[in-house]
Amino acid sequence: MMPSRPAPAVTRRPDLDWIRVLAFFTLIVFHVGMFYGPWEWHVKSPHEVPAMAPVLMATSPWRLSLLFLVSGAATRFMADKMTVAALTKARLARLVPPLVFAVLVLVPPQTYYQVIEQAVTPVETYYPAFYLKYLSGTGHWCRVNDCLTTPTYNHMWFVSYLLAYSLGLSVLLGLAGDRLRAAGTQLEARLVGWRLMVLPFLALCALDMLQLRFAITHWMLHDWYNHVLSFTAFLFGFLIAKSLPLRDGFIRWRWWGLALAVPAYAVVAYYTWVYPFGAPPAPLGMRAAMRLVYAAQQWGAIVAALGFGARHLNRDGPVLRYLVQAVFPFYLVHQTITVVAGHNLAPLGLPQGLEAAILVVITFAGCFATYEIVRRVNFLRPWFGLKRLPPPSKIALETGEVQTQSQTQPAQA
Repeated sequence: MMPSRPAPAVTRRPDLDWIRVLAFFTLIVFHVGMFYGPWEWHVKSPHEVPAMAPVLMATSPWRLSLLFLVSGAATRFMADKMTVAALTKARLARLVPPLVFAVLVLVPPQTYYQVIEQAVTPVETYYPAFYLKYLSGTGHWCRVNDCLTTPTYNHMWFVSYLLAYSLGLSVLLGLAGDRLRAAGTQLEARLVGWRLMVLPFLALCALDMLQLRFAITHWMLHDWYNHVLSFTAFLFGFLIAKSLPLRDGFIRWRWWGLALAVPAYAVVAYYTWVYPFGAPPAPLGMRAAMRLVYAAQQWGAIVAALGFGARHLNRDGPVLRYLVQAVFPFYLVHQTITVVAGHNLAPLGLPQGLEAAILVVITFAGCFATYEIVRRVNFLRPWFGLKRLPPPSKIALETGEVQTQSQTQPAQA
């Protein structure tokens, strides 16, 4: 009897890279939708579209959980190639400069237009005066029910949470790294067959019940449900990143995931239409039942995304390598572009469909233009989450393109 061959080492998952890229691109379109939808946002179209809420709910329940999952998986590939100290240093270098840069440079224009549109208290319409007040910490722009205090981080809450979870993971790795990785092996052994569909779904049902008590705030110290859900997704992604049996399991169950997510979304969309934003809330029993439906849409969509991604998006290439590098700078700048463009497009009175299409094009074009500039300017790269490029001489040396003097000079007679 021949000995069984060991499973091949998994050093990269192109499917997870594709999923991360597509999820971030979906987020960009989602934020354009927020400009028109009935929910509160930083700036709003004067022509609200109530029907946008059910449309936005197609991705809202699962998109960010999926992003935290694939971020945890990406962290696993880093963690297995370096020490805990090196991993911590790498995550700090990747996440802290963009977070600081965004709070100081990228977010203020969003806040500027937000207070112009929404604040009741006097607003400094001269941007330099507004910016000084923004930085001073004395900015408390208020309307009837609440106030906006600056500096703030707006969409960068995701990066701040990712930083906190990465540091928390480093602590776990430092204290019990082997046991943590062993937990991934145990998870792989338990999530076989139908259990891959059912057990995480039941866990999500329990987690989602917390939202009946704890609302999502996107503020670090007051977002308990979101932390429990997002860190769980992050840790789950870390544990399963290299599991080929689980990857194959998601492929087998991908159609079942879709079959679970689609009818659940139909119920969520109908509920969103019946109980729109600003209306009296549904009875507690109805809200509790909807948490179960919400969990079904969450897990079904995640299973479908991971399964179809592993089945059809498993090839690397120059396009993927370009987009993987571009996606973080895209995330940093996209919302500022959308807010500024949306606020200034609205007074033109364009047909709403045309205006929305222009807003999408401007946002993506601005993201691509920003990335093309940033990736060529070494000083800017760390502020957008990119590594500095080594000097050309070092690149040539590492690729073997530097020749010795005896090789380059003609022989003497």
